[in-house]
Amino acid sequence: TNQPTNQPTTFIMCGIIGLLLANENSHVNQLMFDGLTVLQHRGQDAAGIVTSERGRLHLRKDNGLVRDVFQPHHMRELRGNVGIGHCRYPTAGTSSCAEAQPLYTNYPHGICVAHNGNLTNTKELSDHVREEIGRHVNTDSDSELLLNLFAEHLMNEQRKNGKNSGSSSSTASTSAEVAETIFAAMTKVMRQCRGGFAGLYLINGVGLVGFRDPHGIRPLVFGCRRADGSTDGNISINMNGSQMNEHGIPQSPTDMESAERTLDFVFCSESVAIDTLGFQLVRDVKQGEAIFIDLDGNCHTRECYQQSLSPCIFEYVYFARPDSIIDGISVYETRLKMGEKLAERILSKHPDHDIDVVIPIPDTSRTSALQAAYRLNKPFREGFIKNRYIARTFIMPGQETRKKSVRLKLNTIKSEFMGKNVLLVDDSIVRGTTANEIVQMARDAGAKNVYFSSAAPPIRYPNIYGIDIPTRNELIAYEREEEQIATKVGCDWIVYQDLQDLENSILECAYMGTDKKMARFDTSCFSGTYVTGEKMGDAYFERLDEQRNDKAKQRRKRGMSTEESSPNGKKRAPTQSNDGCESMSNDKSTPARPEHSSAPCEPLSNKPTEKP
Repeated sequence: TNQPTNQPTTFIMCGIIGLLLANENSHVNQLMFDGLTVLQHRGQDAAGIVTSERGRLHLRKDNGLVRDVFQPHHMRELRGNVGIGHCRYPTAGTSSCAEAQPLYTNYPHGICVAHNGNLTNTKELSDHVREEIGRHVNTDSDSELLLNLFAEHLMNEQRKNGKNSGSSSSTASTSAEVAETIFAAMTKVMRQCRGGFAGLYLINGVGLVGFRDPHGIRPLVFGCRRADGSTDGNISINMNGSQMNEHGIPQSPTDMESAERTLDFVFCSESVAIDTLGFQLVRDVKQGEAIFIDLDGNCHTRECYQQSLSPCIFEYVYFARPDSIIDGISVYETRLKMGEKLAERILSKHPDHDIDVVIPIPDTSRTSALQAAYRLNKPFREGFIKNRYIARTFIMPGQETRKKSVRLKLNTIKSEFMGKNVLLVDDSIVRGTTANEIVQMARDAGAKNVYFSSAAPPIRYPNIYGIDIPTRNELIAYEREEEQIATKVGCDWIVYQDLQDLENSILECAYMGTDKKMARFDTSCFSGTYVTGEKMGDAYFERLDEQRNDKAKQRRKRGMSTEESSPNGKKRAPTQSNDGCESMSNDKSTPARPEHSSAPCEPLSNKPTEKP
């Protein structure tokens, strides 16, 4: 008989943050909340925070925006000077809050994970975790595989060394030994996992680990600040290495000017969160690198398993905020370059154009549209006003839902369209649903002719490293040329960015040291070339199609019984419970206290705590 398919899927397009404060009597909860709010654009479906308070873990996670998930009574219970947080939206799993992160396993030490990205060899990893090492995987999230693999390797390394690395009162020499154990485990995880991933491990009573996949596909940055809150002079980064080690990471707080073992540390998906929280950006975590900060504030780094740097190019095109810096490159500056090169392509294809005005599709394309207008010597105008309380249509599941939401999200300023030939600039075109509706809105507002342009090349392939770009048949550019796409969208003509020009837009803005060369980008959704070696037609893509298409998402939304079969005849695993992240008896009326809490990783109730 067919067995239920139990292969973990993925939650991608995520934001992660981790904090370790020098003062063990301080609390990271407000900083975590503020940081996740800044990263909210990376995922709006669910959010979670776990903190460690002198060895006791406190966890709160649920579906919803950051501001809705964390109420004052939750914040009061998220005590501790160490924590990690996560926000995400679902692509190929369920929307159960059981799969909201951070995820937790109790042995060894008590380890939590927050992960951004996607593993592409989940089937073999899942089989290994379940059948060979005997660990239970309860969700459909590949993040749980990352958690269990690291926990298993760490436990084995500790046994091999005959040491217990869980002591929080380690001496300096013991701290180095703990770091070696952690790096050995991380090396095995990186060699075992394939795909694009960046993540954080909170090891209870030990410290915080930040890591990035061997190709550096998904972003992760690292920063620090003075623990006393002083702003009298920034932390100086001496490039000759006298205050920083050869990797650009402080080996201990004494390596930072006047720090005197009072540094706070932060990891996050984008540098904008570091800026907002008042930290100083040190640098990006390198590809294949792990950075471990123990509870005494000693910082250790190791390049565990490194391949060529190939960051995701779509971060620069769409996902990242323009005020972020990724791999030493300003996102804002790259988008200016994209607009300039897009304008040059328009001039080469339509030298006798009759464009009257350039109008961006809010919000991501504004920067590129502004520079394109400047290069075309045409006025830049705001023709669409955005309702900021509607979710991104790219994120919203279901084609009809996306189509309906476009007009809820945008409204036209008719005077900017009436009787004019307008050039619309968008950052990219995925399904074409939004583009089609926007073109029609422009015509309804009185535009004479509507031309469309994309700051990115045609998207013809699925992304497998952490972006919810759908199946090929749902992509408007799949097996279509520009003229056919223009007809489908309903515009008079359409121009896409050239892929080489897109890459050059980023490379021309790079200010990197001699030890960090940008060899290539992950351009898989444009080129069909996958840096980890997958090829279209592989069995992986068949499974991906089954998980990502709109019908599959609607089926998961309705819920399925264990006995309902998938198209390939295999039975599916049971759908996750919507209350999976909460204990059935979790209805506490008083705050949990470390000395009284009975759960090893305390889930916080939705019920407000009573005042004493």
